[in-house]
Amino acid sequence: MMFGLPLGLLVEGAVAVLLALTIGYCVLLNHRLKRLHQDKDAMRKMVADLVSATNLANQAIKELKSTAVEADLALNSRLEEAERFGIELANHVNAGTVLMERIARITSAARHSQTIQPVEETTKVQSALQQLTDRVRNRGAAA
Repeated sequence: MMFGLPLGLLVEGAVAVLLALTIGYCVLLNHRLKRLHQDKDAMRKMVADLVSATNLANQAIKELKSTAVEADLALNSRLEEAERFGIELANHVNAGTVLMERIARITSAARHSQTIQPVEETTKVQSALQQLTDRVRNRGAAA
């Protein structure tokens, strides 16, 4: 006997205290497990949302790639068309330069001529100038 208490009572008291501590610890663990399960559910929802957002982003990237390819094709087509128009314009400018040189030679020859030309020759020159003017107009309309 210790301190006037029977040994059995002391052991039972110690067991009761340990049992109370165990029950308290179990309650604490139970609360922690509930929070963990709540966090687990929240985590599942977050992962599902993340997967959904990733799928949407992948779809958006595919659509952007498709749009970029279409834009590239359209741009290449327009560049080729612009190049063709540039070549055509250069050809028209060259043809216009040649025509202007011919007109300049004709007018220069007409100015330097010291003899008075008969009306018939003047009519021929005017007719030639009119034909040249008509050609230039036809080329401009064809472009």
